[in-house]
Amino acid sequence: MQWETVIGLEIHVQLATNTKIFSGAATAFGAAPNTQACAVDLGLPGILPVVNEEAINMAIKFGLGIDAEINKVNVFERKNYFYPDLPKGYQTTQLEKPIVGAGHVDITLADGSTKSIRIHHAHLEEDAGKSLHEGSFNGEHGMSGIDLNRAGTPLIEIVTEPDIRNAEEAVAFAKKLHSIVTTLGICDGDMSQGSMRFDVNVSVRPTGQKAFGTRTETKNLNSFKFMEAAILKEVERQIDLIEDGGTVIQETRLYNGDTGEARSMRSKEEANDYRYFPCPDLLPIIINDSRLEKLKAEMPEMPDAKKARFIADFDLSDYDAEILSADQATANYFEATVRASDDAKLSANWIMGELSRSLNQNSIAISASPVTADMLGGLIKRIKDNTISGKIAKEVFEVLWQGECSTADAVIEKKGLKQVTDTGAIEAMINEVLANNAQQVENYRAAEKDKRSKMIGFFVGQCMKASKGKANPGMVNQILKQKLDG
Repeated sequence: MQWETVIGLEIHVQLATNTKIFSGAATAFGAAPNTQACAVDLGLPGILPVVNEEAINMAIKFGLGIDAEINKVNVFERKNYFYPDLPKGYQTTQLEKPIVGAGHVDITLADGSTKSIRIHHAHLEEDAGKSLHEGSFNGEHGMSGIDLNRAGTPLIEIVTEPDIRNAEEAVAFAKKLHSIVTTLGICDGDMSQGSMRFDVNVSVRPTGQKAFGTRTETKNLNSFKFMEAAILKEVERQIDLIEDGGTVIQETRLYNGDTGEARSMRSKEEANDYRYFPCPDLLPIIINDSRLEKLKAEMPEMPDAKKARFIADFDLSDYDAEILSADQATANYFEATVRASDDAKLSANWIMGELSRSLNQNSIAISASPVTADMLGGLIKRIKDNTISGKIAKEVFEVLWQGECSTADAVIEKKGLKQVTDTGAIEAMINEVLANNAQQVENYRAAEKDKRSKMIGFFVGQCMKASKGKANPGMVNQILKQKLDG
């Protein structure tokens, strides 16, 4: 039997406000446990929450960024449940009247095709605290601790329609969403710190069937890689279960990205299990036209518009423009490199090639790259003016990466890497190589013309070896052909 996968996502995006959604406590990551939780966050008797206006503005900007409806009247409710990291016994959230209504996010897949993923809504809510199960707590083995620093951090929870059909589409959507929220500046996008967390709802059904299958929810996936792996594993599990005569149970599941193991967590709750009711401490939020117009005027250039501009202004391919516009930090780095080098294509190649490789190998964000855009631009200029070859440029880049020098010119001077472009010197070196390899010269000249292009590589290699990589490759090729074919 052929099966179709149906996927919907719920994405928790921490908003980049300085203080929490209903209190003045700080939201900075990495503070000592329970040092950033105030009486409001703890739900102590007599407290009254006050809505963070900047969280409202950020949620609206997200709605504008995905062409969504902005609900001008939205209401906060209490979602009631017990968990150790939720000291109030309820989460303040939105259900019936969320701030962002229906919208869409367009994605591009590996084969170049595009697809629009519908957004059902996005609502504001507060984050919970965090349970720590790290072997021991206060010296007591087998104990768990509760850190309430995260409690009250503002979130938008984004809920898609079940429009996604495989893991590739899910990852493409997640990356596009990451690009949108970081471009808007409403989230730092650092998934290692929990700034974006994905809950994946997965079901399968026979191909052609309209009714949905029973879905499971895998919670709190904090990387694109883990999300893809969790989806593939869950799809396989459900298909195997059904084909073996079993039944998929609606449940919440967990996936461990380090071990690749998935397990059941609990049966899946329904909305009525949470006994939602309007929060008696918070008035409805009214969004007027003047606020909407002000926020529209503050909107940055969005990723799709930036991609189109990169294609038009820099003559980039669709693929290159997609990669370089997908992340705000990468886009900024690219444009700064172009300004420094005056060469968009070489800048794109180096950013997506050598720089990207080094960043990935060292798990460093481009914003923290030891090779700045100005440094890379200066390196590219020396490639363009034939001061160094592409091969030597990689050596220069490595020295810059290690922090030994602050400019390409300084590296070239210090290491003596300037390219040999003197025609006389190159010709003398070629004459010596040809004299030392008389048999290969004879073989070359005896070969058919269509085979000579491959054979000349031997002589080029010998010349570059003799020059310790400093000879201009273009000049070496040109003079070699003249002497060998003449």
